[in-house]
Amino acid sequence: MAGWLKSCGIDTVAMQSTGVYWLPVYEILTEEGLLVFLVNARHTKNLPGRKTDVQECQWLLQLHTFGLLNNSFRPPEEICVLRAYWRQRAEHISSASACIQRMQKVLTEMNVQLANVISDISGLTGLAIIQAILDGERDRYKLADLAHARIQATREEIARSLEGNWRKELLFIVQQERNLYQIYQQQIAECDTALAAHLQTLDDKSEPGSQPPPAKTYKRAGSNAPTSFDLRGELYRISGADLTQIDGINITNAQTIIAEVGVDMSRFPSEAHFASFLGLCPDNQITGGKVLRRGTRHVENRAATALRMAAASLSRCKTYLGAKFRRLRARLGAPKAITAMAHMLARLVYRMLRYGEKYVDKGMAYYEGRTTRRDIEPMRFAAFRKGRRNSAWKSLSIRLLHNRSF
Repeated sequence: MAGWLKSCGIDTVAMQSTGVYWLPVYEILTEEGLLVFLVNARHTKNLPGRKTDVQECQWLLQLHTFGLLNNSFRPPEEICVLRAYWRQRAEHISSASACIQRMQKVLTEMNVQLANVISDISGLTGLAIIQAILDGERDRYKLADLAHARIQATREEIARSLEGNWRKELLFIVQQERNLYQIYQQQIAECDTALAAHLQTLDDKSEPGSQPPPAKTYKRAGSNAPTSFDLRGELYRISGADLTQIDGINITNAQTIIAEVGVDMSRFPSEAHFASFLGLCPDNQITGGKVLRRGTRHVENRAATALRMAAASLSRCKTYLGAKFRRLRARLGAPKAITAMAHMLARLVYRMLRYGEKYVDKGMAYYEGRTTRRDIEPMRFAAFRKGRRNSAWKSLSIRLLHNRSF
């Protein structure tokens, strides 16, 4: 098909994205030197025209000839490879979390209330106790001795939570889920190795010899962040900016954003276009001057989800962004405040990646003082106008009395 199109003198091709069926066709046409416009089906569904396969192709051809079709965003090939590794890793993390949930469910069925004294059974203490149970240990005090020194629960409390019925079929399920969890951990480690190898092949955008700014001490990388290599340093090298300096964005969020949209922000004309692409802008439906619906456009984008999660984590952050989020949450409610702060974080990410700007936190006191002054200023101006009006009436009354005296 690509050869036939080139023999006909075709330079550009328009095609709709349907599932994953368009991917091999898109790659072949691109490799042959054709300019492919990947069209969103939503942009043409409301336009008039018949919907049979042949007639729809002719209709797309006509729209493309008139220049009425917009090309969808697709990251460069090296970012697509990075995205594939990161998405596969996220799938393994989700599957491993499901194994932990099923283990906890089966332990509850056996009346083993380990989750009441340990916050995470996938930690060192939880996995050690589960492995000892599978090995045949039934003495609850010996099991309690496996607890880490940092566990806040006492030895007696842990032992009391391990009084189970040890049913054979339930232990079999725990054994299988434990094996699956170990397999997924191995798969995650393999994804980390492939991810680190691919990051080494990407071009440097940071200045030679420069190091990322010191990491903020209060910010956690997240329990699922890669530990086998310096992911934060690699992201700084390929992007030239440290997104983790923005409050709320940790290394996992930064990796998700870069893997989904890349580091070249010149593909978006402005930060408003970038926020609209993520679905973080208002999309009010208005007809005849009447607002039918208020809200944002429904967009399934992993980068937008990461920004929303980062915005939600600002609730206890004692910084400029944290103070602003708490003020918006008090006025608009949590859902709208999260969307508004995710929009602001998207603009900050755009500026850092596009222009190389550095984020500087002005502090919670600065924001609270500025908002206080902004709230008081209208009242001061109203009081000034009221006092000035009273003074004018007073001077006018004095003049009238003075005229009457004559």
